[in-house]
Formats: sequence, C-alpha cells, structure tokens
Amino acid sequence: MAYPSTPLSYPRNAEGRRPRGRRAAVWGGVLAAAAATVFSAGTPAPAATGAHPDVVAAPGWVKTQGKARVTAAVLDLDGSGGKPLVYGADVRYDTASIIKVDILATALLQAQDAGHGLTAEQRAEAEVMIERSDNAAANALWRQIGLAPGLEAANKRLGLTSTHGGPGAKWGLTRTTASDQIRLLRAVFGTGTAGKGGSKALSQASRTYIRTLMNRIAGEQAWGVSAAADSGWALKNGWLQRTTTGLWDVNSVGRIAVGKHHYLVAVLSDGNTSMKDGVALVERAARTAVASATAG
Repeated sequence: MAYPSTPLSYPRNAEGRRPRGRRAAVWGGVLAAAAATVFSAGTPAPAATGAHPDVVAAPGWVKTQGKARVTAAVLDLDGSGGKPLVYGADVRYDTASIIKVDILATALLQAQDAGHGLTAEQRAEAEVMIERSDNAAANALWRQIGLAPGLEAANKRLGLTSTHGGPGAKWGLTRTTASDQIRLLRAVFGTGTAGKGGSKALSQASRTYIRTLMNRIAGEQAWGVSAAADSGWALKNGWLQRTTTGLWDVNSVGRIAVGKHHYLVAVLSDGNTSMKDGVALVERAARTAVASATAG
C-alpha cells in the first residue's frame, strides 16, 4: 500500500468550510484530490463483531446498490439514555483517514503520560493531518505513536473494543466499527471518563485541541455527517479505493448540532462504485440515522 509523500492542499472559504450549496461545483476537485490518496490494498472479508451492552440496535435502514454496505451509529449527547443507536450491521470496516483522529488522540495521551504536550513539530503535523487529511503527517505521527501496538494500547484506555490497527505502515487499513467510533468520539466530545481499567483518559486540554482541529476541516472535505446538521459540526472524513476491486471505502465521523441537541455520528461504508456514490450514501445514511434518532 503506497501513501503519497506530498502534502495535500485544498482551498477553503473564509470560515474554513465549504457551503453546502457549492457541493456539486467542487466535486471535480475532491475526486482529483482523492485520486492522489488512493491506498493500494486488497479487500478483506467482513468481520462481524459481538453485541455490546452499551449499544442499541435500531431497525430499518437505507437501501444500497451493488456491493455497497453502510453502517451508522448515533449518540445523543444531551439525551438521558447514554447508549448509541446503531443502524445496519455493526461489522468492521477499513478506517481510511478517519483513523487520523485516533492517531492524534493516541499521541496526546502518550504526551500526557510523559508529562508534557505535543512538540511544535507534532502540533504542525497534527493540524495538517486533521484539517487537510495530510498523509505525510499521518505517516510521521503513526510511527511516533508506535504503529498499531501504540494505537491499540491507547484505545484500551479510551474504551474502544473493536478497532485493530493496520499492518506496518498501513494505518489506513485499520479496521473499526461504527459503535467503536462513537466510543472514540465520546472520549473527545463527551465527559472524558476513564476507559477500561480506570486509566486516565484524554485531558480537557487534549479534547479541546482535537475538537478545534475537527472544526477547521478544509472546505472541500466538509461533507459527510455534516449533511445531517442544522448548524454547527466538527468532523473527519476518510476515503480509499481498493485496487483489487476498484470499489471505494467512504467514511465520516463527528459531532453535529440538531436543534438544541448535539449528536455524535459515525457512518462507515464500503463497496461503493465511486467516491461520489460513497459520499452520497454516507450523507443519506447520516440524515436517515439522525432523523430516526431525533424522532425516537
């Protein structure tokens, strides 16, 4: 699997976001950028995950075409239930670039353990990795956190149970579930309660830092779960094309505001015939899942 070494560059508007009305106009630029970030890899068989007591399965879901599949998870941060609703089978998908949030969370947790913050170089890498989905920066931070073993050690403390780091340098082939992505988002946007074993989770400063970067996503990458938002959002998207099939994995995770409530939303998909089709499926799934969650 080859990762480009040249940092990606995307135009942004004055707010660092792309208004929804321009979505169709900029798709050519998004697809061109995506072509530069294709990861070479085969398509592994889906791996089912067991049921979790902190997840509620929700009936009814969106229709897909061909080999495409999609799963969404939604958690109302202002609700009383505290359990995410999961739409579709909660199986593992490739993360592609949504893993960059987890990489940053791991780097911050390791820095906390060492009694200091990120270095200036790490902060520079973190900013372009999240805001512009820069792969060279992700490569550097992935090595610094200790590859998959470092990621998985941090995830145990953050409460993730079904995320397995990609082999070697292939961070984009990390496998995760929608419900595990909600656990990660909760560690960032929730109360920051301790994970398994009572270990210290992310500090308030670390959570604020991740949130800030997820609020400053480059304009042409402002798609995905934000389609279900009334107003504010913070997100990270990921996409890759599998060379053995030519099909696309397209994912989106983040926090959105709908009315007076804030929701954590994770939508994972694969088997899409194109990136554009994948984005359309993810946005349709996000809108459907959030509408169902808000009506429940």
